[in-house]
Parts: sequence; structure tokens; C-alpha cells
Amino acid sequence: MLANKKTPLITSIVVILAIGGVMLSAKASFFGFGQKVEFVSAWGSKGNGDGQFLYLEDFALDASGNLLATDAIRSNVQIFSPDGEFLSKIDTFNNDRDSFQKPEGVAVDTQGNIYGGDYLSGYIHKFDTNHNLLKTFSGPGKEEGQTIEAEFMTVTPDGLIYIAEAGNHRISTFNLDGEFQFVFGGPGQNAENLKRPEAAKHASDGTIYVTDYGNNRIQKFTPDGKLISVFGKEGTAPGEFRNPTGIAFDKFGNIYICDLGNNRIQVFNKDHELKYIWGEEGLAQGQFSNLHGLIVDDDGYVYVADTGNNRIQKFRILDFGE
Repeated sequence: MLANKKTPLITSIVVILAIGGVMLSAKASFFGFGQKVEFVSAWGSKGNGDGQFLYLEDFALDASGNLLATDAIRSNVQIFSPDGEFLSKIDTFNNDRDSFQKPEGVAVDTQGNIYGGDYLSGYIHKFDTNHNLLKTFSGPGKEEGQTIEAEFMTVTPDGLIYIAEAGNHRISTFNLDGEFQFVFGGPGQNAENLKRPEAAKHASDGTIYVTDYGNNRIQKFTPDGKLISVFGKEGTAPGEFRNPTGIAFDKFGNIYICDLGNNRIQVFNKDHELKYIWGEEGLAQGQFSNLHGLIVDDDGYVYVADTGNNRIQKFRILDFGE
């Protein structure tokens, strides 16, 4: 059972500050929970049953608004209704190339096909809407078209798959048939370089945002992998990060980022101005442990992988659209 709701301090920023290259708007709140964000529900517990988790990773939404959630340790993808009802799962662990070993990334294309990236095996699996395996591609290695430690992924409307590779410190791209297209990134601390990237996700304008986990920053790229901008740095202040993980966008272009080391979610507008923050370490509603993925639906509901607490938390943005 969830602990009683804890009411955090609400503080407003009254001046514009630049922190780590990120502008904080005069309307931003250091703490959004209770003022900008409302807790809706939570589901899940530790275990091997349906609706239970051992290591939640990332999310995708299908055309019906159902939530797909990867569990790296249980080697499956579970599908839930928006209200948290368990519907089905993709459970293919057979210890071979065509099955999940440690799935982390998940994405859905415009036809409803499901893609799962496997951190342990390096393979990418494509399933149809009935969860039948259609194709297995890529595979472990450092060469172009291979992957090491595949993390969170995205499928763009124009049919490209972008996969963050923690082990190769890069982003690999494929078409929907699994044919390799190009890579960008590469190990390092300079702009355009990456250090164990956790997520590659596309915004509505087609640009690709990468959570540069090891460099404690966010990088924005063109669809063909050219750097546009970088924001954030290591720290605990607003606009700073300690190992950013999941990233998602709402339909208005706002950017939601899981700040794992700080046990919080930071929300920025499309100009990378910080809007508000919510979260802290703990078990209560709006508190987190070992944050990973998140996703935002078109109605302003945010689903968060509260990995350390073995649950999914659902929130509603109170000023959605403003």
C-alpha cells in the first residue's frame, strides 16, 4: 500500500536565472507537485506475476492509448490500460537470438508494430500487433549496424528507429525493415560526444533528444545526427542533472526528463526554459527511487517508471497546454 501523501514545499522563482546554460523562467516552480502536478494513481509491486515488476525500464503508447512497459529482469513487455489494468504481455525468453534477454527500450510505429531493444543480447526485435515476432536484427558488436547495451529507443513517423547504445556511446539508426542507416555520437565529453546515453527520443518537429547519462546533460540533434544544442550539467540545482535517464514530450513541445540521481522530474519548455520540478526520494505519492523511463499522453497524463519502488506512477499536469 502506498504511504500517505506528503506535501512538499512549494517555492517560486521570482527572477530569471541561468543555471548550467538553462534559463529558469519567472513562472517556474522549484517543486511542481501539488501546484502544477497532481498524483492520479500507482500500480505494481515486486514480483513475477502479471502487473508486477523486478526492473521497470521504459514505455511506449499504442494507438489505443495502452501503455507498454519493459521489465529488464523479467525479460518481458507488459501492456496496461491507461488506468493500470493488466491486458497482456510479450514474454519470449528462450535464451536464443529471437527472444528477449534484458529488454529496455520499446517503441511502436504508425502501423502498430512493436520494437524492443535488448540490452544484454544486442538484438532488436519487431513484433506485429498480435505480438508475433516479425524480425530480429542488429546484434552484438561495435561495427556499424551492431549494438552493445541497447537502451531507450524511438520510432519516428517517417520510419526511422533511433536506439541509444550505452556500450558504444552512440545513437544507431535503422529503417523499419531493420536495415542500418547511420550512427552519430561517439565516446567523449565534448559536444556531440556521448557517455553511456540512456534514451534517444524524437520531438514533434523530428529533432532527436538524447539523455547523455554519463555527461549529465541533454543533447539535441537534427534527424540526420547533427548537433543543434546542449543543456544541463552535473549538479543538484534546478536545471542540473545527476544521470538523466528517460525523456518524453507532450503535444505542446514541453520536455519531461527523469533526473535519476536527484530522484525528480524536470520539465522544460521547447526553448529549454525550466518550468517546474517535482519529486524526491521516498515511497509516498510523488516520491521516487531509481527513476528510469516516462511518457506523456495527449491528455496530459504522465506515466513514470519508479523502478526502485517496483511501480508505475501516473500524474496529471494541471496547467496542461499553458
